[in-house]
Amino acid sequence: MMIPSLFLRRALQADAIFSGAGAAMFSLGAGVLAPLCNLPEALLRESGLFLVAYAAFVGWLGLRETMPRMLVGIVVVGNAAWTLASIALLFSGAVTPNLLGEALVASQAIVVGALAELQFIGLRRSSDLVAA
Repeated sequence: MMIPSLFLRRALQADAIFSGAGAAMFSLGAGVLAPLCNLPEALLRESGLFLVAYAAFVGWLGLRETMPRMLVGIVVVGNAAWTLASIALLFSGAVTPNLLGEALVASQAIVVGALAELQFIGLRRSSDLVAA
């Protein structure tokens, strides 16, 4: 267990807010966004539904006074993987988004990548809990 730095807690909370907004936008607005962005509706909706659970987990983690270092590491690695997967999706040919769709995927990849970096910095600033 570790005592998270305030920086880490804020980075996790920002992730929860951003992910919660994405969850609402993608899961509830998939039918509207799909034709606007030329992205599959199922991809948007399923991403949104995943983000519901993810936002709740990261929000819970960001409010804890102590937390397992490994859980934060999983969040950082997960965010890095999401970023790389989003970029790979654009180059894969599996989807053919229009300019707005490319901008949506690229912008959320940039934000998620930035959050991963901030969380990593916060993790390094956190201190291990010393047994008494």
